[in-house]
Amino acid sequence: MAKKQFKAESKRLLDLMINSIYTNKEIFLRELISNASDAMDKLYYRSLTDKKLEVKQSELKIKLEVDKEKRTLSISDNGCGMTEKELENNLGTIAQSGSLAFKEENLKEGSKKNEEINIIGQFGVGFYSAFMVSDEIEVYSKSVDSEQAYKWTSAGADGYTIEPCDKQDRGTKIVLHLKEDKEDEKYSRYLESFTLEELVKKYSDYIRYPICMDVEHKHKKENTENEYETHIETETFNSQTPLWKKDKKQITDDEYKTFYTNKFHDFEEPMKWIHSKVEGQYSYSTLLYIPAHVPYDYYTKEYKKGLQLYSNGVLIMEKCEDLLPDYFSFVKGLVDSEDLSLNISREMLQQDRQLRVIAKNIENKIHSELQNMLEKDRLEYERFFKIFGLQLKYGAYDNYGMNKEKLKDFLLFHSSNESEYKLPNDDNNNSNDASTVKSDYATLKEYVSRMKEGQESIYYASGESLDKIKLMPQVETVLDKGYEILYLNESIDEFVLQILMDYEGKKFINVSMNNVDLDSEEEKEALKKANEENKDMFSLLKEAIGEEQIKDVRFTHRLKNHPVCLTSDGILSVEMEKVLNSMPNNQQVKAETVLEINEKHPIAEKLKKLYEEDKETLKKYGKVLYAQARLIEGLSVDNPTELSNLICEIISGISGISGTEVVYK
Repeated sequence: MAKKQFKAESKRLLDLMINSIYTNKEIFLRELISNASDAMDKLYYRSLTDKKLEVKQSELKIKLEVDKEKRTLSISDNGCGMTEKELENNLGTIAQSGSLAFKEENLKEGSKKNEEINIIGQFGVGFYSAFMVSDEIEVYSKSVDSEQAYKWTSAGADGYTIEPCDKQDRGTKIVLHLKEDKEDEKYSRYLESFTLEELVKKYSDYIRYPICMDVEHKHKKENTENEYETHIETETFNSQTPLWKKDKKQITDDEYKTFYTNKFHDFEEPMKWIHSKVEGQYSYSTLLYIPAHVPYDYYTKEYKKGLQLYSNGVLIMEKCEDLLPDYFSFVKGLVDSEDLSLNISREMLQQDRQLRVIAKNIENKIHSELQNMLEKDRLEYERFFKIFGLQLKYGAYDNYGMNKEKLKDFLLFHSSNESEYKLPNDDNNNSNDASTVKSDYATLKEYVSRMKEGQESIYYASGESLDKIKLMPQVETVLDKGYEILYLNESIDEFVLQILMDYEGKKFINVSMNNVDLDSEEEKEALKKANEENKDMFSLLKEAIGEEQIKDVRFTHRLKNHPVCLTSDGILSVEMEKVLNSMPNNQQVKAETVLEINEKHPIAEKLKKLYEEDKETLKKYGKVLYAQARLIEGLSVDNPTELSNLICEIISGISGISGTEVVYK
């Protein structure tokens, strides 16, 4: 029989997967059992609508067999099986998933409930993990749709064959010819019943079909002292009780973690989990997880939020979006209710009162867990917020702030104030170094609790990074006067504060905006007088810079050591301008900016003198100061060549005024 070849890309993927993707070889058994469970799920699911299929769920099972002499391990199921074409498509092309194809084909038929079938192996590479432990694999399969059975055989990347066989029963049997033992890898351990039982309990205990094996036991013969007889007993290795239906007190942390990594195909253990059971008018169980990292596709259109929805242990929807609000879309998990119909449609779910009640309770549960973490384990909450805080901020801003009241107390911002927080479970330790942790994060509630007497505003500064924000000229004076500043270093931050508008009646004030009011009445009067006296000079500077560039030029007291800064009039700040203009919609906006000059800096007197003596040089100074202010704000300079020439001219002029001869060679 002619051997068929894998496609070139399939060969590369097979080699990559065997040598790289799975570093833990024992994972192969979990993958094959999951595929077997898939096959029985599909068969049972079809039987719900196809009356010709008489399937009893109680008769569906997975069986393990070993032959130590031949060094073979077999995994059998009595599921839907595969036709010759399906063997060709599903096993002849790596990453061609029969489960996924089954799902997509049913979706083409327009049946809404077909979206809800449980598909474990939808990526189509799990089967090939068996090559990590096998020299050769044989697959015997008889489809529920065919009278003829077929055998698929392959020894790896060199190709495969498909031929008819005489398998009588419906389903699939996979026979693994195990590799010879090596010094660092004992493949023969997969022929031991206790090893297989251990792996089933570790990885597949929650599979709802029995995973059975005929196990040999020796028993002492009756009325004898040293004589034994051998009995073969069929044992079921898995509990078949879903983890979420077990008593929480009987579940270990490792079991919760293992269930998560296996069920949701994550390489990292979860950060938190919430397991609850509700009984009453609506009875249901929930098992929710907060991942320890952002999914790779989280901020793409391909990512779909939602929880798995079960009806009495049977999956009826893979991603039930209605169970989670968007701002908690990172949560993974499941809901199981005995009251939901197995054949419930997506339209019925959207109008189902029970589902709405469950969704609200889930939202409250997540709220409570985050609140508890924030109050009792600050370090862990900050770790969570660094991962998913951006999503909470988007949630507060989205839909014109519809959910801002729910989320505002969960938001963290960097602050100029560094605080100490007590670590959890350390009440008996009096050492500050051991029991507390320092952090520059602050909630809005914490900021307000620390406000100075008579302070009416929450001050913040916005920029591309914390280092740049701390170097902003506008920040220096506010800190010098003893006020705390929130440092907004994420592009969404300032938009969030604007949608919040205030917190406990305290307005948010950007230190770079013109509405910052820190001067005494005497200082205000003096500044007003100085600006009035020099209004003509400011008009000349504005004209030199360009009236389309800035709204105004004036003296300020907001600066301590810096000579100039840019401030904004109106609700659009310079930082918001940068964010909006970076978006791919080609819609450009411009903040109304004011060039403010430190009245107490020597540059102020220099400008006044130039206005009296050399207005052309004054214009050059104005352009340089404006460019300097833009650079400080992280904005570009329109004509860097002109700026360079102006700086050279000014330096030459200053040198000449001081009596130093400048000679160019």
